[in-house]
Amino acid sequence: MPKSNKKRLPESFFNRNTLRVAQEMLGKVLCIKNGGKILRGIIIETEAYRGEDDLANHASKGRTKRTETMYLKAGTIYVYLIYGMHFCLNIVTEKENYPSAVLIRGISPLSTLNVDSGDDEKIIGPGRTSRYFGIDKSFNGLDVSGNKIWLEYWGIKVSKKDIITSKRVGIDYAKHCKDYLWRFGCA
Repeated sequence: MPKSNKKRLPESFFNRNTLRVAQEMLGKVLCIKNGGKILRGIIIETEAYRGEDDLANHASKGRTKRTETMYLKAGTIYVYLIYGMHFCLNIVTEKENYPSAVLIRGISPLSTLNVDSGDDEKIIGPGRTSRYFGIDKSFNGLDVSGNKIWLEYWGIKVSKKDIITSKRVGIDYAKHCKDYLWRFGCA
């Protein structure tokens, strides 16, 4: 890995079209400072959620206490709990008051594991990814360019031909939106 090229991604990276950001997050390095240690992982799978008209988006029914974070500025961390046990890590995208975010679904760890993830090569699934990093509700509302969580560019390039697109997971309720190919992974 070309560590000499690493640099933090600015807020402007996230203040763009969600689908583009979701694809361009592939190959970026997610960094979390947790318990005095910095954990890192290369992002290898994402999903995009865009606007209130995306029926799979938590904000599809409008602004609520739960979704308030999605309406904040690009680069804000949005964390929610699924099945009462798994935290999911998202980064808000696009303009303020347009609820959009990218869910981080999978990583390839660069740090020593702090928990038993079951696989040292890849961690697939938003709950497993959050567990690896120690993500919980306390991360909700943080700025992705802060000192607790950030993304770095290490010079890893994922070309369009190496991106696999597919349907998002677990959204059968989302009518026609369930068929959007808004899940992105590295080939």
